[in-house]
Amino acid sequence: MSKPVYRVLELLCEIVQDLPIGTNLAVLHLLWTILSGRLLLTRGAIFPALMLAGVGVAATWRAWGALATGRWQITPLLDAFARVVQREGRWRPRQHGGRQALAVDTTAFYRPRLRDCPTKHYASQAGKALPAIPFGLIARVGAVAERRLAHGVGIVRADPHDPSEQALQRRTLAQAVALSTPTDVIVTDRGFKLAQLHAAGVQQYVARGPQNFTARRAQPAAYRGRGARPKRGDVVRPLPRHYKNRTIPATPPDEVSTWSDGVHTGKAEIWRDLVLPDAARGAPTFDVVVVYDERFDEPLVLISPLRLSPSDLRALYLDRWPVEHPPLVAKQLLGAHRQFVFGQESRQRLPELALFAATLLAYVAATCEAVATGFWDRAPQRTAGRLRRTLAQAIFPENFPLLADIRKKASHTDHLPKGVNAHRRVPRSS
Repeated sequence: MSKPVYRVLELLCEIVQDLPIGTNLAVLHLLWTILSGRLLLTRGAIFPALMLAGVGVAATWRAWGALATGRWQITPLLDAFARVVQREGRWRPRQHGGRQALAVDTTAFYRPRLRDCPTKHYASQAGKALPAIPFGLIARVGAVAERRLAHGVGIVRADPHDPSEQALQRRTLAQAVALSTPTDVIVTDRGFKLAQLHAAGVQQYVARGPQNFTARRAQPAAYRGRGARPKRGDVVRPLPRHYKNRTIPATPPDEVSTWSDGVHTGKAEIWRDLVLPDAARGAPTFDVVVVYDERFDEPLVLISPLRLSPSDLRALYLDRWPVEHPPLVAKQLLGAHRQFVFGQESRQRLPELALFAATLLAYVAATCEAVATGFWDRAPQRTAGRLRRTLAQAIFPENFPLLADIRKKASHTDHLPKGVNAHRRVPRSS
């Protein structure tokens, strides 16, 4: 057994050991099957993937039962993984100005043929929203040996009573607020509206705004001597815009800041103490920072109430990008983009396990020695793809010393009907 395989199994045992007896072994088999990329070979089919992973027929049925009807949730697995990361001490948070990024994002697993799917998600390839199983992702961003890595701390399901994307964003922000610490800064992209952040009670955030973002001064405009006294502040447009063959100029900034890292030069224009255009009196204020980078054509519009330097705000926002990595790994590298599960619970649990497996795979790859794919791979990197190829060459080892609590549950089933009688439908008595 190779070192990466042994390390993956050790971590899996430590993560699932607190689940109920019998369920922990079934979830262990499921995670091993997903991590080893068997879903790629079976095009998303669970039963053939479990058999290819080498867990056996009886274990395959038990794993399927745990996925469909088992009494477990993804949150204990995330908490156990967080304890493992903290104990090993290899993952270090990335801080800028004494703050670290708590990245928030949404993703979805498209199910265009799933019947009675109440949720949808926009697909850029189709140009419209398609039936999908959406999730909200919450992750702290740090580094392992100078490699940025997202450490997932929350996976949020859509509300079955309100399946809209706005409701999922509200649930995700509320969960992010509950998980945040005094040093965390919630970082979002343009998909999250600033009003949603304020409604969720987010106090520390860095949000990316659209290019046509507009705000108002928090203080009412000065009285010009005619008419009623102004009740709202002047409109602030950080960037110019074009409307009906004319250009609306940008508002002059309150401050201008420049910095250099020795190679590239950055410039920022800052507007202080702003509110949303339709905000009521006493609404929370924020600053708008437009960052110009010579390497990019489009400026970066950042919104934050924190009085940090523009370079720190830019660094915090750029630390949001690792949260995009787990969905890519789960769908493309592990093969979870195609799924053949239809139960109300299994359609949610399989994507959750895939996202968790993607986070675990990236962490193990970053903390293990790089494994070459073949003789042509002369400079291997510590990537999730290389580790997945290594795991794909192994089957589940029957002689691996599992923990004492990770075992098949010795339940008595002699009193239960067997065979066709187990699922035969009995008509209701009149």
